[in-house]
Parts: sequence; structure tokens; C-alpha cells
Amino acid sequence: GVMEAIRISCAGYPTRKHFHEFISRFRILEPDALARSGYDEVAACCRIIEKAGLEGYQIGKTKVFLRAGQMAELDSFRSKILGQSARIIQRKFLTFSARKNFLLLRISAVDVQAVCRGQIARFLYEHKRRIAAAETIQKDARMFLRRKAYLILSSSAAVLQAGMRGMAARSELRFRKRSKAAVIIQRHSRGYLAHCWYLRLKAAAIGIQCSCRENSAFRELQRLKMAAKETGALQEAKSKLEKQVEDLKLELQREKKIRVEIEEEKNRELEILRSTLEDIKLRYRNADIVDDQQGGKLAEENEKLKVRQVFTVNYDPITHCSLAENEKLKVLVSSLEKKIDETEKEMEKLCEDRLKQQAMEAESNIIQLKTEMLRLQEKISDIEATEDVMRQQSLSLSFLILILVLLTLQAAENGHYVSEALLLQEPQSLKSTPRFSNSDATLRKSNVERQRDSVDALIRCITEDVGFSEGKPVAALTVYKCLIHWRSFEAEKTNVFDRLIQIIGSAIEDEANNDRMAYWLSNASTLLFLLERTLKSASSSPPQPTSFFGRMAQSFRSSPSFVSIGGLEGVQQVEAKYPALLFKEQLSAYVETIYGVLHENSKTELSVALSSCIRDPPSSDHIPRRSSDWESVIGCLNNLLSTLKHNYVSAFIVRKFFAQLFSYINLLLFNSLLLHKDYCTSTHGDFIKAGLVELELWCRNAEEFAGSSAWDELKHVQQAVRFLVLPQKSEITFDELTNEVCPMLSSQQVCRICNLYLGDNSTTDCIPSQV
Repeated sequence: GVMEAIRISCAGYPTRKHFHEFISRFRILEPDALARSGYDEVAACCRIIEKAGLEGYQIGKTKVFLRAGQMAELDSFRSKILGQSARIIQRKFLTFSARKNFLLLRISAVDVQAVCRGQIARFLYEHKRRIAAAETIQKDARMFLRRKAYLILSSSAAVLQAGMRGMAARSELRFRKRSKAAVIIQRHSRGYLAHCWYLRLKAAAIGIQCSCRENSAFRELQRLKMAAKETGALQEAKSKLEKQVEDLKLELQREKKIRVEIEEEKNRELEILRSTLEDIKLRYRNADIVDDQQGGKLAEENEKLKVRQVFTVNYDPITHCSLAENEKLKVLVSSLEKKIDETEKEMEKLCEDRLKQQAMEAESNIIQLKTEMLRLQEKISDIEATEDVMRQQSLSLSFLILILVLLTLQAAENGHYVSEALLLQEPQSLKSTPRFSNSDATLRKSNVERQRDSVDALIRCITEDVGFSEGKPVAALTVYKCLIHWRSFEAEKTNVFDRLIQIIGSAIEDEANNDRMAYWLSNASTLLFLLERTLKSASSSPPQPTSFFGRMAQSFRSSPSFVSIGGLEGVQQVEAKYPALLFKEQLSAYVETIYGVLHENSKTELSVALSSCIRDPPSSDHIPRRSSDWESVIGCLNNLLSTLKHNYVSAFIVRKFFAQLFSYINLLLFNSLLLHKDYCTSTHGDFIKAGLVELELWCRNAEEFAGSSAWDELKHVQQAVRFLVLPQKSEITFDELTNEVCPMLSSQQVCRICNLYLGDNSTTDCIPSQV
């Protein structure tokens, strides 16, 4: 029975193979069957059999059962695939050997071709070299022959030219000798005739000049008398102008009183509006009380209606009236508050504009009156000087007339003897003529006129951009040297300072031009420093300056950048009069104005640049780069520094300037952290920290001008950012926070930042509650 069972099983599935044996033998039929089936032997065996296309097989637990003849089919299919693989290997090997032989043959052919071409090239090069050598020999030979012929011809021409030029020079010399002799003879003859004519003409001219000068002296005396009468009229005009100045001062006082009255009226109106606002608030409160009472009544009625199960709705008209009245009162209160704010702003603007206009008009009128008074005083001094000159000239003319009268009397007694004596006195008359010419020159142009011309030339010079010399402003040094030379600081009355102030005021009207403002800041500050060094007040103890630039001008004396200015060492101090002291105060005010305008322009540019950094808080996964946000801030600072350096502004002023700018940056950034909740985050702290690193690098590069004082102005925002980027805030104590992390911040500021940070980061590392 066992043998029969074995026979039957062999007749059904005679071939039986384990999975690993089957896969190892027939894996070539499907190479990636095991990998595709996830290294499952059963699935891999199924894939291999399906690839062979067999049917009727069975898969057991450990073996594969095949029918009779199926193993032979698998072996034939396997041998077929092995044959194809052998053919592919043979084809590849034959291709490799054929290509190797081909490459060897091609390299040999290329070498043979290179040798042949090199031989041909060498032959052609030798042929061309021989042709070039032959052409060079021919060229040199022809050049030698032609040069030899040229030298023979040029030597012959030179000999001929030398002979011809010698003949022409000898004939020219003979002609010039004859011409020179003729000119000498003509000169002597004409000189003799001219001398005789001059002597006769001189005698006649002296007589005519005496009579003419006598008449002109008489006319000048009459003119001076008329001018003396006009001086009385000028003094009357001066007194009228002084009265006008007093009237303007009274007008200014009246305007101040009017301003005070306007402010009082504005305060009364504000009191009235406040009282109306209080009444409205009382009405609003009463209306709220009425609303509460009506609401209680409505609740009682609703309960009664619910008990009776009445499904109708009853609206109380009194309630609706009170609600509508409350809404109207709220609208009225808000409108009144807006009107109060608008009226306050309008009144302030109107008062400021009106006072500014009146002050400017009064100042311009005072300046015009001062200039007119100075001009009148100059005219009076000119008239007095011309009177002195004319008095001396009249004395000299009277003396000359007496001499001429005596000479005419001698001429009447002696006949022609006197005329010959006059002819012999030629040198004395020639010596006396320059005296009259000099007196005429002093008449034409007095000292005051020359000084006025000098002042006009100085004004024309400084109105132009004269630039700088060795880092020093040329305009300031020129003005200072001219004022020292003219002794204008010691003068009681002069208009030079008023004209200089007008020039500076007109030059800085274009407030948007930073380059122009920096140029005049450099000139005005240098001139102010020189005045501080030179002028001394008449009083023993001068008043201490109250303005920023007054204190800065005094500190210039100890500043190393102003210790020496070329050509101005050893200048002694002079006792200044009132015009010079007034000019120094006005110049200090203008320097402060220019500095303020330049500072405001810079603040405007920086605020625009910083607005991109503090406008929107950055997201948590993206921090803006410097090229997109902080580059504009650094660019503004670089442009401003280059402008100040180009105009050679004092390093002392530049350091003060950038210290104030960095203080403004500190204010903007620190206020953004205190006022906006979205900015008190660690992400925004990292962003501001990156910007502070850029600013610190800029301060180090510009240490000569910005220095450490500018970087020290950012202490508040530095410490606030240090707190925001602190990694472990839960372990910090109050003493560490106030003494180490934020020592410069007040307790209110630290509390504000902590509250904002707690509100924004409630789920992250927070600050301890005790802190």
C-alpha cells in the first residue's frame, strides 16, 4: 500500500523542490523576482513560474510541486536564456576587441599624418625664409644707393643756399645801418622841434590852469556850503527813523498784548465747552438711570404676560425715546470733543502763524532802519571828510594864486626875462604837478568809499561757493581776516555785520539742500570759533551762554581740532564793541538754526528708513536680512557722513550730531518695543539685534567722527533686546534683571516689556511670576 501511494504521488507531481533551491536554480528567469516580492520565497517562486508560463503546479509550505515534464520545460527555458546571455557576452567582447584595434590603427594613422605634415611645413618655412632674406638684401642695397645719391645732392644744395643767404644777409646789414643813421638824424631834429614847442605850450598851459583851478575851487566851496545845509536835513531824517523804530517796538508790545488776550479768550471758550460737556455727561447719566427704571418695569410686565400666557408683544414708547436720546447724546459728546480738539489746534496754528509773520516783519523793518541809519551816518562822515579835504585844497589853491599873482607882477616889470625864467624852471613845475593830481585823486575817492568797495568785493566773494583750502573754509577765514584788517570789531557803528548776516540768512533759505547747509555750517561754526578766540567783552565777567552752540563755541577753545588754523596763530584779543557782540550772538543763532535744519532733515530720512524696520513685525520663521531693511539706514548714515566730511565740518560738531541721531534711533526702536505688543518677541529681538550689529560696525568704521558716544546712545534698546533674546527667562531673578540685564531701564519700562512678552509668549519659556 505504501509503494502504491508513492507511485500515485509520483505520477501526479513527480518533481519537488525546496523554495531556496528552486529560486537559486531558476532565478535567472526573473532576476528581480525576490526583490519585487519583498523577499518572500513563495511569491518569488510564483513569479518565476508565471514568467515561464507553466500551469498545473502547486505551492506547498516548504516546496514547489511540478507535474511531469514541467522541470524539463523550465530547464529548456533556462538554457535558452543562458544561451542568449552567452551570445551577448561574446558580442560585447568582440566589440571591445574590434574597437581596441581600431583605436590603435587610428592613433598610428594620426602619428604618420603629423610626421608628413611637419616635414611639408618645414620645407615651406625654409623656402619662405630664403625668399624673405633675398628681399631684405635687395631692399638694403637699393636704400644704400638712393641714400648715397641723396647725400651728394643735399650737400650741393646746402653749399648753394649758404652762398645765397650770405649775400642776402650782407645786403640787409648795409640797409639797416643806413636806416639807423637816418632814424637818429630824424629823431634829434624832431626832438629839438618838439622841445621848443613844449616850452611854449607849457608857459601858456600854466596860466590857463591857474585861472581854471581858481574857478573850480570857488564852485567847490559853494557846493560844500550847500552840503553842510543838507546834513541838517539828514539828521532830521535820522531822528524820524529813530521814532519809527520806537513805534515798531510799541507795535510789537501791542501784538504781544493781543496774543495774551487771544489766549485768555481761547481759555474762556475752552471753559465754556468743558461746562457744556459736563452738562451733557450729567444728562447722559440721568438718561442711564431712566433706562434702568424702564428696564425693571418691562421685566415685571413680561412676567405678568407669561403668567397669563398672552403671546403679544407690547413696546413701551418711553423706553425707545430714552434709548434714542442716549444715542444722540453720545454722538453729541463725541462731536463736541472733536470740535474742541479742532478749535484748539486751529487757534494754536493761527496764533503761531500770526506771531511768526509779525515777528519776521518787525525784524526786517528793524534791519532796514538800521541799514538806512548806518548809510546816513556814512554819508555824514563822507561829507565831513570831503569838507576837510576841500579846506586843505582851498588853502593850497589860495597860496598858489598868490604865487601866480607875484609872478605876473614880476613879468610886467621885467618883460621877457620872467618868461625865460619860467622856461628854465621846468623841473620845479614838473615836481609841483603831482601834488594837484594827488589832491584830485583824493577828491574822487575817499577812504570811506574804498572801504565800501572792499566790503562789496567781500560780499561778492562769499556769496559764491569758494570751497576749502587744506581742510579749512576759505569764506570764514577771508571774512575774519578782513574784519581784523578793517578793525571792524572796534568800530562803534558799521554795517558790515548786518550785510554778512543777511548773506548767511539768504544762503540757507533752501533748507532741503543738505550739502549747502553743511557748507554754511562749516563756515559759520569756524567763524564763530574765531570770534570766541578774538573778541573779549568790556565787562569783567561775561555772561554764561545759555544756548547749545554758545556753550559749544566756548568748548572750541579746548577742542584739539580747532587749536591751530593756518595763518591765524598769535592773534591778540580785542575789546569788542556792541555791533561785534551783536554779530556774534546773531551768528551763534544762525549756526544753531543751520544745525537744527540739518538735524531735522536727517531725522526725516532716518524715520523713513526705519519705518520699514518697525512697520510690520517679522514672522517666527523668517528674519528679514540687512539688504532689505537695515541697508537703507546704513546708506542714510553713510550719505550724511560723506556730506559732512566733504564740507570739512568740525569733528566735534559731527560727533555731537551723530550722538543726537543715534539717540533718535534709540527712541524710535525702544518706543516700538514699549507701545506694540507684536514687537516684544524673541524673533523681533533677533531682528533688531542684527540691525544693532550693523550699526556697531558702522560706528567702528567711522570712529573718528561718530566715536563711542553715538553707540552709547543705544543703551536702552540694547538692553531691551538683550532681555528679549535671553534663552532661559524662567531662571532669571529680579536682581539679575535690574542690575545685569537691564541696568539702564526704569522699573516701569521693565514691567511694561515683561507684561507684553508674557502676553505674547504664554506657551513658551516665560518669566517667573515673582519677577
